[in-house]
Amino acid sequence: MNKQVSAQAADRPYVSTGHLPAPDLVETLVAEAHAKFKSTSDGENSQVYPALAKVPPDLFGICVVETNGIIHAAGDTDHEFSIMSVSKPFLFALICQLLGAEDARKKLGANATGFAFNSVAGIERTSDGRTNPMVNAGAIATADLINGRDFPERLERLLRMFNRYCGRDVYIDNGVFLSERATGHRNRAMGHLMLNFGMVSSRVEETLELYFQQCSVLVNSHDLAVMGATLANGGVNPITKERAIKSEHVKDLLASMLSCGMYDYAGEWAFRVGIPAKSGVAGGLVGVIPGQFGIGVFSPRLDSKGNTVRGIKVFQELSERFGLHVFESGFQGESLKDLMQPKRNG
Repeated sequence: MNKQVSAQAADRPYVSTGHLPAPDLVETLVAEAHAKFKSTSDGENSQVYPALAKVPPDLFGICVVETNGIIHAAGDTDHEFSIMSVSKPFLFALICQLLGAEDARKKLGANATGFAFNSVAGIERTSDGRTNPMVNAGAIATADLINGRDFPERLERLLRMFNRYCGRDVYIDNGVFLSERATGHRNRAMGHLMLNFGMVSSRVEETLELYFQQCSVLVNSHDLAVMGATLANGGVNPITKERAIKSEHVKDLLASMLSCGMYDYAGEWAFRVGIPAKSGVAGGLVGVIPGQFGIGVFSPRLDSKGNTVRGIKVFQELSERFGLHVFESGFQGESLKDLMQPKRNG
């Protein structure tokens, strides 16, 4: 490449196959995204479990953690909330390591169901009851595959896995757990229906207890960003330098997150945002930009599909302004200063 071409390339924005701008610019854009969407009042807290309905609805935090360990944060990034379905990709990772990715796929399925995340009908759409690890039915089947001599050992294995991704010890919110246990009748129905299909073992009640505890693990948006950055970093936590998952399985998780991670909004998400991500009904949302960084957002106001309203807006904003869509490649012919301006459609 000659010097003239190099100079032109240096003045153009990066896309997801490149690298981020300078840290101060990333910090500015994260702060701007928080300020832009802080007043958004669309959506409401999940009513699935009583404990989630009581969370202050205007909490809002954004965190970006780069693979080099640099952290950018705005808002309520230290506020802890229950991880809920954001846990699902990481449980799938554990099973991929135990069984191998291909056997895990054959056992759990990989295709989007086209139904809501807590749909019972999604189980019956195929002859074998398979869904995918990102919806409740598939996640219960995933939890059933966590082995151990007894329930405490299975739970300990689960928590150790989260500790590696977060880079700290995590704990279960007993209030949320008890709320799930007392009102999770739909999940119990799915568990027993899958038992009928042979998708789970006869210890289905114990597995449901494990699944309820899995969803009740307390994290904050900083933790989610570190978890995402760990996947972006080939499975190595960028803060602790500890390996959480074999690098060979990262692509399996990211593929599942992109295709199924946003429930029945997944196709629209892939079109508009194009970032492997996973949401949860407590308001958490994690995203992964391979080789670059992880994003964690928390805002409990949800849309009708169970995804955080502000979180979707933040991801779309950052995807557009940084050029992060996974299928975007090459330079866009804009100057670096244009990163400071949102793109306009049409």
